[in-house]
Amino acid sequence: MSVWDEVVGQPRVVEQLQRAARDKDPTHAWLFTGPPGSGRSTAARALAAALLCERGTGCGQCHACRTAFAGTHADVTNFVTENPQISIEEARELVVKAQDRPSVGSWRIMIVEDADRMTERTSNVMLKSIEEPPPHTIWLLCAPSPMDVLVTIRSRCRAVTLKVPSAQDVARLLVARHGVPEQRALQCARLAQCHVGVATRLALYEDARTRRQEVVSLPLSMHGVTQAVRAADRLHRLAVDESAADAEARNDQERAQLLVSMGAPETGRVPPAIRGALNRLEGDQKRRSRRIQTDTLDRFLIDLTTFYRDVLSVQLGTGMPLVNEHLGEQIRGYATNSSAEQTLEKIDVISETRQRIRTNVSAQLAFEAMMVSIV
Repeated sequence: MSVWDEVVGQPRVVEQLQRAARDKDPTHAWLFTGPPGSGRSTAARALAAALLCERGTGCGQCHACRTAFAGTHADVTNFVTENPQISIEEARELVVKAQDRPSVGSWRIMIVEDADRMTERTSNVMLKSIEEPPPHTIWLLCAPSPMDVLVTIRSRCRAVTLKVPSAQDVARLLVARHGVPEQRALQCARLAQCHVGVATRLALYEDARTRRQEVVSLPLSMHGVTQAVRAADRLHRLAVDESAADAEARNDQERAQLLVSMGAPETGRVPPAIRGALNRLEGDQKRRSRRIQTDTLDRFLIDLTTFYRDVLSVQLGTGMPLVNEHLGEQIRGYATNSSAEQTLEKIDVISETRQRIRTNVSAQLAFEAMMVSIV
């Protein structure tokens, strides 16, 4: 299985990247764009692996391919910020790292996921290195759309535009990679709206499917303000619990690894130098936890939106398959009690809430206001 098999439902992109990997003098900066779930970072890692492949093809079997795609290759920096925005300090560290010569391969490859999280000042810090990198360095930036990146950055990059893969493509990947039964794989692909990461989570974890089912069923139980406030509280609690569970195991592992690496005693007081490192780690973990919680809240709102999109599809008579077909009867009944205009207003309210929770507003209050508006 080559690294290109991981780039699901993107034949034109794969062809473009394969040509680039065979080029002896590839473009020094790339910008991968596409909607969430299209596989931007996967395509970037596949190109990185192919550029470093011992066979020059992206075979997926050699040591260079496997480590580059996994992000553990010595010459690949796969950067994902734990903060809401990429800081200037993080950008400077990337610029310094980009100056290093490759240690085992032909290229030093810098992958920056969520490049849309760079402010103008941060982008300016990285501009010179992206515009005129060392001859051995290649930048691979990922963002939802070209407009999310500063024009001075995107004008220096070669564009790679990805689309959302089909449900059938995602289902085939779930079957091949994880051995998921075909029927469940296809259902999870549709529920995830063809987002590979979300579909994988739904296919592998029953509790993820249960939480999603509870989220999309909330509108069916809201018949007044009181139920709306309770639904908002339940939705917020679900997101907080899920994000806390995701962060807790990772935080404990990082703390244990730090203590071992710094030679901390097994018992007794922790030396001041190590205590300072622990405090910095805890600060980073708190910022990461906030981002995980925000991302989880956003995912729940996307799931909730699919309910109203299905309702709107029924009201407009589009004939399109419902995302939540398992709730088809309830959705059709719900659609008869409101108009398409009202459903569009509810979708707009959810969209506004998605924007609000990325600011400093209270997520629980934002959810309560949203639920009262759409009841």
